[in-house]
Formats: sequence, structure tokens, C-alpha cells
Amino acid sequence: MIFLDESGFAPTMPTGYTWSRIGQRVVVPKEETRNRRVNVLGAKIVGSEPDLPWQSTSGKINAELLLEFVCARLAGLGDGAAVLELAADGIGSMPLWERRRPCTVVLDNAPAHRANAFKGRRRQLAKIGVELFYLPPYSPQLNDIELVWRQAKYEDYPQRSQTSTDSLGEAVDQALAQRGNRIRGSAKNFTQAAEDTGA
Repeated sequence: MIFLDESGFAPTMPTGYTWSRIGQRVVVPKEETRNRRVNVLGAKIVGSEPDLPWQSTSGKINAELLLEFVCARLAGLGDGAAVLELAADGIGSMPLWERRRPCTVVLDNAPAHRANAFKGRRRQLAKIGVELFYLPPYSPQLNDIELVWRQAKYEDYPQRSQTSTDSLGEAVDQALAQRGNRIRGSAKNFTQAAEDTGA
């Protein structure tokens, strides 16, 4: 199962709390956010091989970018969305390519997710082993990746304020790489514990 969603990172992230010496006021720098956000499309893969693939962009995440991400990063289709039709429809009714292990991608009802450029390819995605499962409206608590975004922003983000778009992109990549390592590491710990107990 794969939980997919988008999130935005601003040059100055909200500061929930901070520390200072008694009698000293803490000053948290604030950067202008207009046209300086980094948007991230990510997927939390759960199961025997957990992972956190993501793609960041300074632009908007649209249906075409989403389809490319699902085809290339989640389905493993070498040439991505460009060859989806050929891979799925193949010769006759037999697909030319299929994901090693079928998966279900859980997503919400964001505009890019419902756009015909993405949802209209649902049948072809199913043929290559990628089923789409849409959550009910207004139920973000059912999407496991929401916790990943929160943890990446509040626990893994190296510095609350970034002065340039490049440094913001690097900070986002660093936070998500750290969160991905934790996701993969926790699975190894569970596997090791199960082996140690003989389960």
C-alpha cells in the first residue's frame, strides 16, 4: 500500500516553541514567502519494503507531474508516463509491462488527483499493477503520509528560516531524506525484533 499526497514548504516554517536564556528574548527570522515555496509530491510506501520517494518543485503540482511520478517512481515504468499507453495496452489486450508486485495508491480528492489527465489513466495504471483508491472527502486523517509531512516539518527540518529558494530546496531534501531513513530503519528494527523473538 502506498499513501500519496503533496505538501508545501515555506522559507519560514512555523515555530511551535523555542528555547532561550532567562531574560533574553528570542528573535526568529521571517522571510518573504511570496513565490518562494517548494512543493513536494511524496509517497509513503508501507509493507515489507517501506520507503519514502518524493519529488520537489518550485512550481505547482499538476496532473501531468503526478502521473509521471506514479509511473516512474511508484510503478517503476522506465520511461514514465510517456510509455504508459504502450506498456498497459500492449499487443491485443495483454500489457507489455507489469509492476513486480501490484500496489494500491491511496490518495485524496485534490484537483490534480481528480483531473482527467491523471484519473482518466486509471484503467491503464491498473493494467500495469497500480490501483488507485480515493479517500472520502475531508478525511486527511486517513492518509498516513500526513504524519510524515508533520514530522518532516517539525522534527527533521534543519533550520526554521531559509534565505533563498536553493537553500529551502536543500533543507526540504535533507528533512525528507532523514524522515525516509527513519521509515526504512524502523522496518529493519521490527524485522530484527521478530527474528530475535522467533516469530
